[in-house]
This record gives sequence, structure tokens and C-alpha cells, in this order.
Amino acid sequence: MANSLNQNIKPSTLRVNEKGNLEIGGCDLTELADKYSTPLYVMDEATLRGIMRNYKDAFKAYPNVNMMYASKALMTKAIAKIAADEGFGFDVVSGGEIYTVYSAGVDMSKTMFNGNNKSVEEINMAIDYGVGRFSVDNFLELSLLNEIAKSKGKVVDILLRITPGIECHTHEYIQTGHLDSKFGFDLTQLDEAIDLIVDEYKNINLKGLHAHIGSQIFELQVYYDEVGVIYKEMKRIKDKYGIELSEINLGGGLGIKYTDNDVPPSTYEIAEVIISSVKKHVAELNLHEPKIYIEPGRSIVGTAGVTLYTVGSSKQVPQGRKYVAVDGGMADNPRPSMYQAVYCADVANKPLETDKEVVTISGRFCESGDILIKNIELPKLEEGDVICVYNTGAYGYSMSSNYNRVLKPAMVLVNNSQSDIIVERESYEHLVSLDCVPDRLK
Repeated sequence: MANSLNQNIKPSTLRVNEKGNLEIGGCDLTELADKYSTPLYVMDEATLRGIMRNYKDAFKAYPNVNMMYASKALMTKAIAKIAADEGFGFDVVSGGEIYTVYSAGVDMSKTMFNGNNKSVEEINMAIDYGVGRFSVDNFLELSLLNEIAKSKGKVVDILLRITPGIECHTHEYIQTGHLDSKFGFDLTQLDEAIDLIVDEYKNINLKGLHAHIGSQIFELQVYYDEVGVIYKEMKRIKDKYGIELSEINLGGGLGIKYTDNDVPPSTYEIAEVIISSVKKHVAELNLHEPKIYIEPGRSIVGTAGVTLYTVGSSKQVPQGRKYVAVDGGMADNPRPSMYQAVYCADVANKPLETDKEVVTISGRFCESGDILIKNIELPKLEEGDVICVYNTGAYGYSMSSNYNRVLKPAMVLVNNSQSDIIVERESYEHLVSLDCVPDRLK
């Protein structure tokens, strides 16, 4: 079975150049740090396109597959352009993601709107912009969607999101497919939703079912089981209502390799399991082969992204840790604080140095929990060194904040020795641009 790029810790173009520095996409990381300042998000276009092609290649045995990039992992207009260029649609979960994708000029009919509390404004926007599918999460949304579609004289295509009752062995905060979940219809509520669609909601066209079982998944069996749960429901719906649904959305969730202890399956292994389960259940239950939607996010952009930091102060605790502070932290990457996520790193300006020590990389923010990496062995660090933290392409920028009123970093795209800004670094003027002072305080 072939490997895929989600199984690598580092971008595919990473190497040590003739200057003895790390480079990605043919760009020296220390030169990027000098040119654009730090913290700096760096996205490798070759790795990004490579994993998208891994997915398409893995599922080529089943031609009726729609790849939907999960925008929540990282969404900018440049990322949207690349994903669309590689034949991907978009899984969007907010008006902001919809507007970004729309602003990038991509085909909105290949977009699916997910989310457990879509606003009236967002539903209107999605219909007006031509979003192709809604994944309906609850009864209120079902009613709102029908009402708004009716007011516009339109019929919208939907999938009903269900909680399939499958738990994967991941962090409890990112398990979304078990029974006690804020997402989706419980299976016991499904008939009530279909009754409403059949009897009352004439501006809704039910196309299929959607389930999502979590994130950072390393198991194969859960995907096989997920297909089984969905197909048994589709068979029951056909028998009861005479409706044969034609689409299934299996979500995303494929894990990536943050450390050497992580052993995620490849896109090829996941595809083999999903396709075999679909074909088995289609044959056993005498149903047609469906259109399959897959929604990878982290496994698309995670490995393609790194974050560069500049070393500042350090502190040796007597008989304790040595802390080395960098110019970023929990505001540009909250995952270590939120999920106790573990990352790997190298020193970009001395990757081959053999004189090493164990340090803890701390952030600059006013929280004792602002720790990026605990107890990592690195070359002895000095002020001004550039640290490259791997696998930050997913959920770094997209979860970033202005905590302590620190400016959000820039993001550059590198490819063939060229670097281009795809997100400008914030300025102080931008930071205060939405602040207002009432007249009575002036």
C-alpha cells in the first residue's frame, strides 16, 4: 500500500541547503524570517498539492467521489484557489468561510455548508451565493432553511447530518460522532425530520445523509463501520418512505504525523476501507452506489505548514527546566494549550548542530500555560535563532487570536524558490480599526 504525505512530519520539499540552513519550497527559512519577520506561517505549495493528489489517486477506483476541503482547518483566498485548481470543493461552516471561498472566485456549487447553529444571515448568504449543498444539523435549521428558500422561490439540496454512535480514540474535544454530541440528528429523530420534509417542507430536496466521526483519526475500522450505519439507515428509509437516497458524506478526520509516535493510515488505506464497505453494503442491501463526499482538512494542510519563531529570552530554573521564549505562542497556535498537542521542531539556522540540550519552548503571552513544546532536544539556542515548528498548517492561523493585543502573523506561500504573501501581517492600525469611543468619553 502506497504512503501519502499525511504520514510525514515535515513538508516534502524540506532540505538543508548549501548554507547549512533549512529550506522549504526552495526558500531559505532564515531568509524568510528576515524578509517577512516572525512569527511567520509558511505554507509549502508542493506538499499541499501533493496530498490533494494523494486523495484523488487513492479514490480513483470509485469515480463518483466529491473531495471537499474542510475550510475550518485553514481558509484564505490563496488556499481556496489551490484547492479548487486541484478539483476540490469546500466544506464551509460560517459566513466568513463562505465569503472567502466566494471571493476567491471558485465554483460555489461544489460547496457544502455545515454547522450546528447557522444564522439567518448565513443561510441567506449561502443560498444567494449558490452553495450547492446544506448539511442540515437540527430541526430549527430545517424550518429556517425551508422558509428562506421558499421566500426566494428556490429549492435547496440537503443532506441530514446524523450522529452515528461511533467513537474514535482521539481527544474527547474533537469526537463529534458519538451519541452525546452537539452535532446532528440522533438516529431516533431521523424519521421526524424526514416526515417534515415529505409532508411540509416543499422547498427542501433530501439527497442523502452526512456523518462525521471525529478528527486526528488513526483507526481504519471506524470508517468501515460508519458506512455501515449510514447504509442501514438508507435501507430503512427506502423501505419506509420509498426514497432511495443518492449521496453520503463521510466527513474527514484522517490523522497526520505530529511526532514519531503517531502512525496515521495513508489516504490509500482509508480509501480502500471506505470503498470496500460501500460496495459490500450496496450489494447486501440492494441499493445503488452513492455519490461519496469526503471532507479532509487537517490532513490536507497540516504537514504543508510550518511556523517560524525567533528566540528571545531564556530562563534556567534551578534543578528544573530551561525555558526558551519565542516571539509567538498560544495566540498564533492555541492547540498545545487547548488540546495538549505535541509538536516537533528544528533550528532553521543550525539544523546540523550536534551540541544539543533539552529545553521547553515557551510563548510570549501572559499565561503560565503558554508553552509550545515541552522538553524538546535542540541545538543550544541563542537569542536570534530561528525555530521551525512543523505541522502547523492546520488550526494555527484559523484558531489564532489577538490575545494581549498582539498582532496576528503573516503567511507566505513558497514554491520553486519563490515566496509570496498570502496573508498580510496585521498592523496596529488594523488592530484598533474596529474600536469605537462613545462621544460621552471624548
